[in-house]
Amino acid sequence: MKRLLIPLAAAGLTAAALAAPAAAAPSWVTDPLAPKPADAYSTAKFWLNANGAALRKATQYHWDSKDVTKLVKVSADQPDDGKPGIVAPTGAAKTGGKVKNVNLPRTLGKVFFVDRKGEYRWCSATSIQSRHRNLVATAGHCVYEHGRDVFAKWVFVPGYYQGKAPFGVFSGAYAFTAYDLDTYDDYDGDFAFVAVHNGFSLTGSREVPKGEFTDWAGDKWVEHEEIKEDEYKTGFEKYGAAGPYWSKDFDVTPEKVGHDYKGEKTLTKVEVTEKEYGDAAPSTTANVNGEQYEKVGPTPISKEKYQELTKLKADGKFPGKLHAEVSNGAEIAWYESHYYIKQWVKSGKTVRYFRDHYIIGMAKDAGKLGDAVGGQGIAWNQPTGQPVFVFGYPADPHPDGDKPYTGVTPKYCYGKTGTKTYQVNSFRVETHQALKCSLTGGSDGGPWLLKYNNSKRLGYVNGVTSLFHDQDGNDRVDMISSAYFDGETADVYNKAQYAETKAVVGPKGEILQ
Repeated sequence: MKRLLIPLAAAGLTAAALAAPAAAAPSWVTDPLAPKPADAYSTAKFWLNANGAALRKATQYHWDSKDVTKLVKVSADQPDDGKPGIVAPTGAAKTGGKVKNVNLPRTLGKVFFVDRKGEYRWCSATSIQSRHRNLVATAGHCVYEHGRDVFAKWVFVPGYYQGKAPFGVFSGAYAFTAYDLDTYDDYDGDFAFVAVHNGFSLTGSREVPKGEFTDWAGDKWVEHEEIKEDEYKTGFEKYGAAGPYWSKDFDVTPEKVGHDYKGEKTLTKVEVTEKEYGDAAPSTTANVNGEQYEKVGPTPISKEKYQELTKLKADGKFPGKLHAEVSNGAEIAWYESHYYIKQWVKSGKTVRYFRDHYIIGMAKDAGKLGDAVGGQGIAWNQPTGQPVFVFGYPADPHPDGDKPYTGVTPKYCYGKTGTKTYQVNSFRVETHQALKCSLTGGSDGGPWLLKYNNSKRLGYVNGVTSLFHDQDGNDRVDMISSAYFDGETADVYNKAQYAETKAVVGPKGEILQ
């Protein structure tokens, strides 16, 4: 994927404002996720379809037990990278859940994505304050796969719980991370900031006349209802061949005839191949959208159904079109399309009758992320050894197989970070900050909050969970670590907060361009 080192159009910046000295190594990179509202809508709907089935199917980003490492080589001093800095949080929460008298941040949630194997995954994350109130902070490895390309279908769901998105789903538009993570898979830069579009939720659907259906700019589909012969005849007499009433002759080889055929005949909707449809349908869009010719799809289907239909197509038993969406060399979504032509045929032994229903999908704009749930502050170049709250959704078992967490509800750790920084050679880590904590995988990407105000549910993000460690060798996670937030982190954040994003759906639920 081509790197957009300085996304001037997206961020609304001038080249002069961001130009670095010619000899200076870059400290940040950015990649597009779904910059266009139509793509953002498709991404969010992928997760929201079937009452959040894909959300419930997702599993935590998985760390193998061999990846539970040991922190080594304590550094003599904390990094000295300039003056400390902070950006204040915004949007104090009035209500929310509690865990052992600690109020959970309203900003906390999960990010969902599809990896190169086609697996549905999630990590922890938080909304963070920014210029455009549209920024998410999480671990870099929850956005960039092994320091290479970004994951597919990336969304943030604040307040996620068992397939529910109470504040809406926010599709990622642009991802920002440290240059060293992206280039060298160096976990000293294992953090990322993602600018997200306005969130939205699906609010149902309604049936509309064909004209309104054709003009609708949002989500839409056709549902086929099987009806009795007398209802078909009444409807067909009223609306004619251009109406929503049709029949299908289930004779294996129906013989096509003209409209002037005097024998027993049926006006049926014949399913044909894409080529036959293209050859028969008029070339003008207006006529193709008419009732004589109809294309249904592409419609999302499961991987299992896709594989089943592929076999039928190979045997000549499925005339429709199958399509798999591919990202980073892996299939991540599957679709089917059907093509129909209305045709008079000699009546066979079995005729079934149908009525089409034209359905439009409704959606509601949830506004900017920061307006919906607020945003944590951010702090960098802070002294180590300070108290922090760490929040996340742990789900992995410990290396010994014990599984105390489900990933369903958020958990937290509290304590002082180590006064020194640490190294982990296998992840090219030289300056991680560490905390005694038994949270396991799934909580990676969760925020480390300094000066957390329990009543306001706000603090300052000073790290995000990156790695899990077993210091005493008993096959249980007992420490976690995060990149130390320094001046380079602030540089990445400052670039990210200039990225402008858009509303995805309009006031009527239509998809915006």
